[in-house]
Amino acid sequence: MSVATEAVSTTSHVVQYCSDLIRMDTTVGRRPEREAAEYVAARLAEANLEPLLLEGSPGRTNVVARVPGREQDLPPLLIHCHLDVVPADPTGWSVHPFSGEVADGYVWGRGAVDMKDMVAMTLDVVTGMHAAGRAPRRDLVLAFVADEEDGGGHGAGWLIEHHPELFADCEVAIGEVGGFSVPTPRGFLYLLETAQKGAFTLELTARGLAGHGSMLNDRNAVQALARTVTAIADHPFPLRLTDTTRDFLDQLGEAFDLDDASGDPDEALAAVGAVGRIVGATLRHTATPVVLRAGGAPNVVPSDAHAQIDCRSVPGYEDEFLAALRRLIPPEVHWNVIPRGQGHENGPDAALTETIAASLLAEDPTARLVPFCMSSATDARHFSRLGIRCFGFVPLRLPHDSDFVSMFHGVDERVAIDSLTFGTRVLDRFLSAY
Repeated sequence: MSVATEAVSTTSHVVQYCSDLIRMDTTVGRRPEREAAEYVAARLAEANLEPLLLEGSPGRTNVVARVPGREQDLPPLLIHCHLDVVPADPTGWSVHPFSGEVADGYVWGRGAVDMKDMVAMTLDVVTGMHAAGRAPRRDLVLAFVADEEDGGGHGAGWLIEHHPELFADCEVAIGEVGGFSVPTPRGFLYLLETAQKGAFTLELTARGLAGHGSMLNDRNAVQALARTVTAIADHPFPLRLTDTTRDFLDQLGEAFDLDDASGDPDEALAAVGAVGRIVGATLRHTATPVVLRAGGAPNVVPSDAHAQIDCRSVPGYEDEFLAALRRLIPPEVHWNVIPRGQGHENGPDAALTETIAASLLAEDPTARLVPFCMSSATDARHFSRLGIRCFGFVPLRLPHDSDFVSMFHGVDERVAIDSLTFGTRVLDRFLSAY
């Protein structure tokens, strides 16, 4: 696989772009994405592109642009990034979460890794290519979207419903989460997201006999609900290895000299520290209670009680998961499923993976590309509905002491400057060659 060897521009603006974007508060549901969208559109216009600004509701702005490639017979690649971020309480932060401060070798602030880093890297590559008179191998469709953190109803979900023609000829997409490094005794593994678990909310409602809290009551809705929630939360769902998770464990075993990583996943995942929390959650179904509502007075038994459970299914085993939940819910508790994203697992894509691997090796001779399944949902849930095969690839070589997983939605979110510049070089090589 040939990868472009020309040097990435030394006039990179990726740190500036990332810092600027973080300073724009785009907290989902509180602050609209319009300011960040206009900033992105302005940078794209500087690269002689014609970005579209599209809104499903005022201020919830999405930006879509097409970058012409050298080989027009190839289907375009979709690159999707979200502009919104989760809330950040300044309490406990070393810097203000929307300062975009550049200090100690990092860019600090909410969105630094989720995912204004990828927005900045994409802008830097596209504007850098234009300045150097270069072009990607194939057309790129760039989608910078709103509302990912709240389900995508104003962002990717709205776009595929109202403007599917913008993505009609795309077959493959890259977005979050993946591409980051994991240190091993033999170098770095770089995780390529090739699968995602499905997501749905399980709503439970128990109805019983209202009455005084001092009296006996064998039809207490709160008790019925509590028993059901506990039964679901404590249920030992069985191990279910997909092709992706088995491949990940096998390669992890080789990297750490483990005899049977697939047979003893817990030992294997312990070797990769915090990343094991993500991957470990993909080896079986999970059902996590998140909302409980009942009553309003300390001496009154309510007539009804309600709960919501965040359910994540291993791709390919959705029917099994639902059947298990049905067995755990007694007749007196009513239930309803609210879908939030279909799980998926991509088959092998040699052209994509070989080009990514070669691009990484050009910057890190120890690099080894490993597929993994993501435990949570991203905008891939929407774009995959158009038949687009979605992968997670945001290339970052992380510092050895980085607790990358805790950066997502966490206090003191930050991204290393060296990681940003590394990722920009890898992304440039990849888009030049793929």
